[in-house]
Amino acid sequence: MLTFQEFLAEVARKGELVNVSFEEQIFRHVGLIDRVASVLEDAKIPYELIGGMAVFIHVHKLDPISARNTKDVDLMIRKSDLARVIQAAEKNGFVFRHAAGVDMLLYGGDKKQAVHLVFAGEKVKPNQIEPNPDVNPIRERIHGADVWIIPVRDLIRMKLSSDRLSDQVQIQDMDRAGLITPEIERDLPPQLQQNLMRIRDTR
Repeated sequence: MLTFQEFLAEVARKGELVNVSFEEQIFRHVGLIDRVASVLEDAKIPYELIGGMAVFIHVHKLDPISARNTKDVDLMIRKSDLARVIQAAEKNGFVFRHAAGVDMLLYGGDKKQAVHLVFAGEKVKPNQIEPNPDVNPIRERIHGADVWIIPVRDLIRMKLSSDRLSDQVQIQDMDRAGLITPEIERDLPPQLQQNLMRIRDTR
């Protein structure tokens, strides 16, 4: 992947403006994603990037100016792979922690370098409308790093199912970028369609 300094040099060469603090945080996230992704891919463990960083990457592809930063890095794995994930990660500088009901990998034990683990086929919260989909990722590139990421269709359903304030904001971001196509909307079950209409009405 690109280093932050290489990115800034490329921006300067093009004569473009950049929010340095914003981009620096994105590069920290991408570096952490690249690090944990390399561990899982070497161990041949399926995973996909989900959550706010997945939203960022999908929106950034179509409308970089509208891509919103996030504080978390979330990966979805199959629960049956958890022991293998922990073993592979802890051999490569990560520390596994389970706190407040959340499984996470901390790089170097640093809470600021946390990767939250979510399980396919389960609900994160009991009031989530649908369980998470299975791991069925697509390949995307961000700042020179290749990563397996949740498809747009599955990401939209997860966000509408969870329906927290942060999910609603990210649905609005994806909608503005044109990611919620008529085909995707038609395939949503009635309750998720209702959530989408309500979120649109609050813009």
